[in-house]
Amino acid sequence: MKPTILLTETSRLPSIALLALDFANAGIKVSAVCPSRHPLMKTHAAEKTFRYSGCRPLASLVAAIDATRPHIVIPCDDRAVQHLHELHGRACRQGAAGRSLVALIENSLGLAEGYAIVSSRYGLLKVARELGLLVPDVTPIDTADDLKQWQQRQPFPWVLKADGTFGGHGVKIAHTLEQAVEFVSRLSQFYTGGRAVKRLLVNRDAFWLRPWWNGSRPAISVQSYIHGRPANCAALCWKGKVLALIGVEVVGAAGETGSACVVRVVDNASMKLCAERIAHRLNLSGFFGLDFMIEDATGLAYLIEMNPRPTRLSHLRLGKGRDLIGALCSEVLGQPFEETLPVTQNAMI
Repeated sequence: MKPTILLTETSRLPSIALLALDFANAGIKVSAVCPSRHPLMKTHAAEKTFRYSGCRPLASLVAAIDATRPHIVIPCDDRAVQHLHELHGRACRQGAAGRSLVALIENSLGLAEGYAIVSSRYGLLKVARELGLLVPDVTPIDTADDLKQWQQRQPFPWVLKADGTFGGHGVKIAHTLEQAVEFVSRLSQFYTGGRAVKRLLVNRDAFWLRPWWNGSRPAISVQSYIHGRPANCAALCWKGKVLALIGVEVVGAAGETGSACVVRVVDNASMKLCAERIAHRLNLSGFFGLDFMIEDATGLAYLIEMNPRPTRLSHLRLGKGRDLIGALCSEVLGQPFEETLPVTQNAMI
């Protein structure tokens, strides 16, 4: 029997469809849990698709896992990652009854000790600093008084970030204390009833209802601003070892804090070292991405955050060492890595 991969995503970005197509072409059986009207459903890559319920996401995942018995599960956005972490915690509390589910999730993502770290922007940078990696100064923020204390040691601008957000929506750059206080107030009320209803009616996104109903409040942190140019890398690791990595510098992006649109492929030893140390420290498996700022004055790469999921680069098969899909297929199939021709020789993508 061909091994099965279960892809999970709560949004409707086309990246999951690209991943599914590449996995299917490589001989992997693909199933998916996603919202209705997802781009994936316009392809024949997934043999089975399941509806991802915004109100009962864990039940959606369990039903899909029971129906497909996958070898691994790949969450493709931040909410899907969080849902798997929650499901792992629930399965642990079930004892023997949840043992197989615990094993599946840990085989897919790595050991549970790292889950809280990869979900926290502050926690990740704290661990990175302990590993001797370059990171901006960072501190958690609870009140306006915390910002006033930060002001005594850090010049403007500041970068404020809320956990559990993605696509640049929970990132703000403040140039004054008044701006910072306003941003913290807005970010702390990220999951309001009005926003949840708007997302449901306009965006047809029911996943905002659950955190609003539960009274969720995202953790907020503030980072010092690194004057430079953005860069990032996409990595595939297995049991703490990085098997493939694509590094790029950002040429064009959707706004100051938005996603990259145009990138240039680069070999950056510092970014690779950072990915290797974090994967080893957290004993990660699967896809993850790291965001950096390359400081103008020194050319040094500062780690600014982590995405514990496939990023937009992940489906690009750029040859051995830069073929994340091929590296994972080799592990899942239990076969030697088969090198494929790069999809492009262009450095600019």
